[in-house]
Amino acid sequence: MKELIDLSNLPRHIAVIMDGNGRWAKKQGAARVFGHRNAIKAVREVTEGCAELGVKYLTLYTFSTENWSRPKMEIDALMHLLVHTIRGEVPTLMENNVRLTAIGSISTLPKECRSELAEAIRLTENNDGLNLNLALSYSGKWDILEATKKLARQVQDGTLTPDQINEDVFAGALATEGIDEVDLMIRTGGDHRISNFMLWQLAYAELYIINDVLWPDFRRPHLWEAILTYQNRERRFGKTSEQLVK
Repeated sequence: MKELIDLSNLPRHIAVIMDGNGRWAKKQGAARVFGHRNAIKAVREVTEGCAELGVKYLTLYTFSTENWSRPKMEIDALMHLLVHTIRGEVPTLMENNVRLTAIGSISTLPKECRSELAEAIRLTENNDGLNLNLALSYSGKWDILEATKKLARQVQDGTLTPDQINEDVFAGALATEGIDEVDLMIRTGGDHRISNFMLWQLAYAELYIINDVLWPDFRRPHLWEAILTYQNRERRFGKTSEQLVK
C-alpha cells in the first residue's frame, strides 16, 4: 500500500484524534489506563510513518481541556505515563529527526510533566524533519479565546486596529502560529465528531474516520490508507470542479 502513495501530494499537516484507549482496555478486561499504556506503540507508528514519508507536521490530540473532568485516578495515571513516555521517546525522536513542540495551556500540567516536556523540546529543537506537535490541555475553543484576548490587548495597546484583523492576523495569534492548517484529520474509534479540536485549523481539512480500529491498534498501514484516501479526494475549497480543472 505504501508504494501507491504519491509523495508529491502528501498532506503537509496531519492531525489525529487518538480515540478508543478506554474501550480497548475494557475489551481486555483491564482498567482504562492499560489502554493508554498500550497506545504508545500507536503513537510511535504514526510518528515514524509520517517522518518516513516526509510529512511536515503531525499534531496529536494528547489531552484536552475537557479531559481534566475525568476521575482523578485516571488523570494522575495519565500524567505519570506522559512523563515517562516523553522521557523514553526522546532517543526515537532523535533517530527519526523529529522536532517536538506542544500547544495548549501547558502551565496547567503538573511540574514534572512541564519539566520533561521542556527538556524534550530543547533536545529536539535542531531536528529539521517531521514537526511532532502535542496538543496538551488544549481545545479549539480555548485556542480561539486566547487568540482573541491576545489581539484585544494589542488593540488596547494601540499596536493594532480592529480593521487590521483579518484571517492571517487571527491565525498568527493562535497557538499554531507558523504551522500550516490541517490538511488531513484522522480519528480512530468510530465517533464522527471533531471534539473541540483545532476548530479554526480544521476549516478545510479532509476527515478520515476509522470505525473499526481503536487507537492502541493503529499501525502504519492505517496511516497509509488514510493518506491514499486523502489523495483520491477532490479538494475544492469552495470552488467548483470545473474551476479546479481550469
